[in-house]
Amino acid sequence: MTLKFAFLVLEEHPYGREMLRILLQNNLIPAVIIQEVSAIGDEEREKFLQRMKGQPSPPRLTELIAGKKIPVYCVANHNDATCSELLVSLKPEILVLGGTRIIKKNILEIPTRATVNAHPGLLPVLRGSASVGWALYKDLPQGATAHFIDPGIDTGDIIVKRQLPVYHHDTYESLNYRIALLSGELMAEALKMIANGEAARIPQDPNIGETYKVIPNDLLDEGKQRLAAGLYSHYAD
Repeated sequence: MTLKFAFLVLEEHPYGREMLRILLQNNLIPAVIIQEVSAIGDEEREKFLQRMKGQPSPPRLTELIAGKKIPVYCVANHNDATCSELLVSLKPEILVLGGTRIIKKNILEIPTRATVNAHPGLLPVLRGSASVGWALYKDLPQGATAHFIDPGIDTGDIIVKRQLPVYHHDTYESLNYRIALLSGELMAEALKMIANGEAARIPQDPNIGETYKVIPNDLLDEGKQRLAAGLYSHYAD
């Protein structure tokens, strides 16, 4: 069964490019790609590039879609009228978030079935930003979660989640890179399950976990030191 989905991504966001690469490998072809070109997009792209510094870089968007008839549009904000009008005209079943700002209700109401996100952390324990860093600082397992979007922040029903094995040779940067790969793989799994009518909807317990903002540098450094010293509690080796 085919699935008509729109892929929303901040301009050249490495997390989104990695996800799109994996979706295309799985023959999951978006009906449209809508990039947000904005100062927020620039800021988020640089933030993720630093988190994955020294790791393999995913191909640029133009390389990923070369030879494929996938229309690409640019908007100033994924929540603006231009993006809304584009989506209304395309009538996607699913919106796939490949690294975006928080998407508002006016956009979430457009797809005929749902909006899906792949969160780089294990829900419901770690919601919000910088999950890899917070997991290191709080000595929690690493992983990713594909979930439906609701009006909250990372509070929608879970489709599939998986813990990432962490090894003694891992660094903060390698964990961010490997989490991006895992997130892309889980998104591919989730879309296939949705297409086949097999997607789980596991409600999250609102009393479990916290919603985090960007981790302060001193706390991130403490988490990195724990990992480097071999004091992290969740190694696979």
